[in-house]
Amino acid sequence: QVQLVESGGGLVQPGGSLRLSCAASGSIFSINDMGWYRQAPGKQRELVATISSGGTTAYAESVKGRFTISRDNAKNTVYLQMNSLTPEDTAVYYCNADIHNYNGRGNYWGQGTQVTVSS
Repeated sequence: QVQLVESGGGLVQPGGSLRLSCAASGSIFSINDMGWYRQAPGKQRELVATISSGGTTAYAESVKGRFTISRDNAKNTVYLQMNSLTPEDTAVYYCNADIHNYNGRGNYWGQGTQVTVSS
């Protein structure tokens, strides 16, 4: 059984920073792409950033220059450093990973962590 557990969300003032973490656990053989998505109230879930197993990154235009995705392959963990936050960044943030385990290859989601940007 594979689990993705996020942490690091919370309430922050505009202009502030937060760092999200997502750790994958279970019988994992390898992890390919990992990423962060977010869903604001009344909106569809959208891609925020992705990172390949080799470290290649991609970002949504709305977060370029403010957010940084990274990963620690030894810890099966992906991070999202979020700077210069605005109220428009308020959403539930979800971790996603493409994981190969004894059941084969599958796509997994975390439970989500709330990020609220407000004064």
